[in-house]
Amino acid sequence: MSVECVDEGGHQQTRERRRVLVVTSTALFLSVLIWFNYSAVLPQVVDAWGLSGMQAGLVFGAFQVGYLVAIVPAGWLADRYSPRWVIAVGATGTAVPSLAFAVFADGVFLATVLRFCSGLFVAGVYVPGMRFLSDWFPERIRGRALGIYIGTFELGSGLSFVFATAALEVMNWRLAIAATSVGALFVAPLVLASTRDAPDRTHDHRTGFDWALLRNRTYLAAIGIYAWHNWELFGVRSWLLAFLVATPAFVVSDSTLGPGLVVGAMIIAGGVGNVAGGWFSDRIGRPQILAIGLGSSTVLSAVFGLLDNLPTAVLVAVTLVYGLVLALDSAPTSTLVTEVVPDEAVGSALSVQSLVGFSTTIVSPVVFGLALDRGGYAIAFPTLALGALFGLAFVGILSWDVSQQSD
Repeated sequence: MSVECVDEGGHQQTRERRRVLVVTSTALFLSVLIWFNYSAVLPQVVDAWGLSGMQAGLVFGAFQVGYLVAIVPAGWLADRYSPRWVIAVGATGTAVPSLAFAVFADGVFLATVLRFCSGLFVAGVYVPGMRFLSDWFPERIRGRALGIYIGTFELGSGLSFVFATAALEVMNWRLAIAATSVGALFVAPLVLASTRDAPDRTHDHRTGFDWALLRNRTYLAAIGIYAWHNWELFGVRSWLLAFLVATPAFVVSDSTLGPGLVVGAMIIAGGVGNVAGGWFSDRIGRPQILAIGLGSSTVLSAVFGLLDNLPTAVLVAVTLVYGLVLALDSAPTSTLVTEVVPDEAVGSALSVQSLVGFSTTIVSPVVFGLALDRGGYAIAFPTLALGALFGLAFVGILSWDVSQQSD
């Protein structure tokens, strides 16, 4: 075979990988807009329906519960069948109930059911997308690919707040929900028409879950890192808006628009953190970036509740840095999972990681709130720093396992 043919084949494969990454990330972006659009219009929904705090929280939690119920089956399906089809069905199933929410929801019961259905189907997008990319990208460049993909989750999360907040200035909350939901209907034709399964993809032909995964100590350490990472990350995101609204820098405006835009920008900064974390982990090692990310976020979480009197510009700058370092360890952790389990079980492994990780997001905001009631934000934010410290302990276990395997 001539050198020209080899070069042409290599360039073609590179182009196809880039296309797969762009299309899969676009699919996630359009689906994630739905994940957080309810949160962005929550005050208007509460006013329109006269919801109590518990009822509003029930509607929000229904989406999370749907995701947790479906995530392991979604990962198993992505191992056994084509991830492209799982993503296509998942995105469509996420969009339809969300559009129905915008048109028909008139109270807590129907809203809860529809949000639960959207959460159920979005599980077919996020983890299957990681499985799809791990099929296409070898380990030497997988960190940056997953960094871009997971960074898209952060970008979509942040822009969901920004888009919906901006939309509310010119339209009602129902149109804001619809505008951030309709894009997911285009995912199925996009993914199915412009991508294919990786040529060397391995399928899991077993009929049940691979329980051997739970005997893999390195994998379990990665799950521990991810769980405590999410404890900190989602604790911050659940309470950051309330913290900013109460600071002197924003209290004078008597509006949530400014703080809401800062929260959106902070989540987008997390997308940059994901990309940076994945890119650097390909170069200097996954455990090293995990330690840097969790160590930095531990320090910021420990002191952030004391920074309420900072000038506006400084507070915003620190918040954006906080968002970046909070996400620095996410992509390296998921990439590591794809490298320490059998290829045919990657989807299942990522789904269990996601199940455990997102389970902690139900607990940490409650613990934060309890601490807030007793001692204010100066005591509440350190509960998140404690989670990051536990994550660092698991990084130590993982680093030990990796060093032992390399000897």
